Amino acid sequence: MEANKNTFNMARIKFWTVAAMLISIGFLFMNFRDWLPYDSAKKVSYEIAGRWELPLALREVSGIAWLNEDTIAAVQDEDGIIFLYDLQQKQVIKEIKFGHAGDYEGLALHDKDAYVLESNGTITIVKNFQDHDRTVTSFDTGFDIANNMESLEYDAANHRLLLIPKDRDASSKRVKNIYAFSLRTNTLDPKPIFTIDMGDEVLKSFREKKVYKTFRPSDMAIHPQTHELYVLEGSKPKLLILDKQGNAQHAYKLDKKLFPQPEGITFGPDGTLYIASEGKNDGIGTITELKLLP
Repeated sequence: MEANKNTFNMARIKFWTVAAMLISIGFLFMNFRDWLPYDSAKKVSYEIAGRWELPLALREVSGIAWLNEDTIAAVQDEDGIIFLYDLQQKQVIKEIKFGHAGDYEGLALHDKDAYVLESNGTITIVKNFQDHDRTVTSFDTGFDIANNMESLEYDAANHRLLLIPKDRDASSKRVKNIYAFSLRTNTLDPKPIFTIDMGDEVLKSFREKKVYKTFRPSDMAIHPQTHELYVLEGSKPKLLILDKQGNAQHAYKLDKKLFPQPEGITFGPDGTLYIASEGKNDGIGTITELKLLP
């Protein structure tokens, strides 16, 4: 009888030991899964057509915009300067100071004007930005540092700027809304034009415990031919593609060795895609020209 009792106690101990181990594993996974790679996520296939190592001043490059066939404009997140980088000469050919030190994250261009976004939501319009008689005006969008604004794109079809919160949207943790800033009235429309749902099936492989971390936009660009919207994330490198109606079509994991922290995206007029990445851990900033493959 005593032997049976000991056997029963031993079985109970083993059961609770296994149960405790499973609970511990579950706890660790739920609390530390942000550190895990997205092994189930589809990786985008691409060809590298060009790659440029940026100077030290652009190690923390935070936004880029196509200027012409040889030149890409860029900002970094500390100085109020627009850098013009020549792809042929592989160097900065001009620095245009427009403001004091700040946290500059997004850049867009249209004709002779430049538009710069700060993380607190402020949009600065630099009229005739390459001329000596340039004028600088800043506008409040109603966002603040808690929204962590990084993405900016010029929408030529509607003469407006598009922007999206990186972290918490004003309306919900579950969505990231894309908003329009009218360049006719210099005001933000509080009603979003598109919504990215963190629960969208396209983002299933990237789902996070803190739902707003599922996708954290760092920049975006409109494809000049298809008019699809390409939205980049730098925190855990990925690329989300929306159709021209704003529906999520594809989400891809990017190679972190090639793009350690992608913060800027732009297209050439022919659809050539450029992605700028910060240099992490004392690395150097880069611009990469790539062609997406089917």
